[in-house]
Amino acid sequence: MTRRLSPVLVLFAATAVALAAADKKADPQPPKGETISFSFEKSKVFPGTSRGVTVYVPSQYDGKTPACVYVSQDGLPGYVGPAFEKLIADKAMPVTIAIGVTPGVVKAANQDALPRFNRSYEYDGLGGDYARFLVTELLPEVETRATQSGRKVVLSQSGVDRAIGGASSGAICAFTAAWERPDEFSRVFSTIGTYVGLRGGDVYPTLIRKFEPKPIRVYLQDGSKDLNIYGGDWWMANQTMQRALVFAGYEVKHSWNDGGHNGGLAAEVFPEAMKFLWEGHPKPVRAGQGSSQLKEILIPGEDWKLVGEGYKFTEGPATSARGEVFFNDVGSSKTFKVVDGKAVEWLADSKRGDGQRFGPDGKLYANAAAVGKILAWDAEGKSTEFASGFKGNDLVVLNNGAVYATDPFEVPNNSKVYYVSPKGEVRVVDTGLKFANGITVSPDQTLLYVADSRSHWVYSYQIAADGSLAYKQKYYHLHVHDKDDDSGADGMRADRDGRLWIATKSGLQVCDQAGRVNCVIPTPNGKVSNLTFGGPDMDTVYATCGDKVFSRKVKVRGANAFEPPFKPAPPRL
Repeated sequence: MTRRLSPVLVLFAATAVALAAADKKADPQPPKGETISFSFEKSKVFPGTSRGVTVYVPSQYDGKTPACVYVSQDGLPGYVGPAFEKLIADKAMPVTIAIGVTPGVVKAANQDALPRFNRSYEYDGLGGDYARFLVTELLPEVETRATQSGRKVVLSQSGVDRAIGGASSGAICAFTAAWERPDEFSRVFSTIGTYVGLRGGDVYPTLIRKFEPKPIRVYLQDGSKDLNIYGGDWWMANQTMQRALVFAGYEVKHSWNDGGHNGGLAAEVFPEAMKFLWEGHPKPVRAGQGSSQLKEILIPGEDWKLVGEGYKFTEGPATSARGEVFFNDVGSSKTFKVVDGKAVEWLADSKRGDGQRFGPDGKLYANAAAVGKILAWDAEGKSTEFASGFKGNDLVVLNNGAVYATDPFEVPNNSKVYYVSPKGEVRVVDTGLKFANGITVSPDQTLLYVADSRSHWVYSYQIAADGSLAYKQKYYHLHVHDKDDDSGADGMRADRDGRLWIATKSGLQVCDQAGRVNCVIPTPNGKVSNLTFGGPDMDTVYATCGDKVFSRKVKVRGANAFEPPFKPAPPRL
């Protein structure tokens, strides 16, 4: 019987045939460098896979000076070596070692079974796994090799010196590696890229527009007769990518034609692409300029600063009326105060304090998990009990002295939201969220916002005069990182313009009052549990990020719930 190939294998085969055809169009002069080939079967990132690796070492490489790097997916096309030799000789690019990698395959269990073909999983999927595989496994393995002439392969460890490219699914794979790890790969060659809905790649144009720009330079190639199938329209998707990159101010160049889904034209544009990608080297690739929404928030040249590190798990950043910032190390049951930009211990025993906020009376109200109470700490570090009867997670204190607190622990997947009156009277005002976490109010203190960590939603409620809640709605729609099943939404703060800042697994997601994510600001270590606005002008963001705390001065000012309510300007609808 005739066995039909899967669409993925047809696509892979078509790309391979096209690349082979392109090789014939390349410069007939044989490469002057040397080629090393081997199989790699030791991956822990993609366990059980085997793949072929081809390393092209140009003749200009001296075997001592770390070389720049170009990683090519789906193996190494034959036109790469000759192009490199000429471009390096012409000083159009630095001395660069090319590494071709085929997608992983899990060998069949027996002769009557199929292997597992990892190409779409590794290439079309978003997230950082493939970049991690290259950086921690494959490139170190390449550096154990040497040419027949005895030159050891020594690769640069800097992202400034590393480029990555590919065709079709190999192209989106290359872009993803740079997007996730711009510190490792800053230059991308993309031909007939699969930026469509196979495994979520169609979201990239949106993310490019919203994320704080990264130091990446991109060359795109595609044709008007490219694929238009169940996963999407390749031709339109590549143009949408290019427009998003231009919108966000990235360094991007493109080559459009009337070609189809084949690699035939890759060889023709490859030298031009390499000249563009390596132009100005060794000067680092600059980041994009960002959207107008980002420009309204971020100060050019102002980056994150380390406040403290070495903690077990930081949470509960809170700001006093003077702009002083305090935070908890939940794991060590200590509270720290930021003094002159550095953290110093303020409480030796916080009773495992978690979420906390200052009240209008100047006291620091904290959920103390060790005792199952809300404690109010005075300026001397002495506590009094404000409320009890539940194990709170996060809380917010309003200008009238009332407190709202989340409790996701008592009943799994059926969290409670508590209201505590200024007199300490406790009652449940909402249930049903999977994991009620961060909580805050709008600047006018008429709307309560509660983050559900195990979803991609932040709920909005209207606050009634008696403290009860009305008009519950899944209101803020958050982005979810591809590797995660949920947004991990945690601590939140509003700024004085009415934006809601939300700590999530993807970074700080900043939303307008209409519930839309306007921009995403990653943190230096990729973690964030909570944030607050601090400093004398409330214009410095402090973010608790696992074992570290960072700060960053911004253009906007935070709205503190202990202050009198005020009405911000309405959002642009």
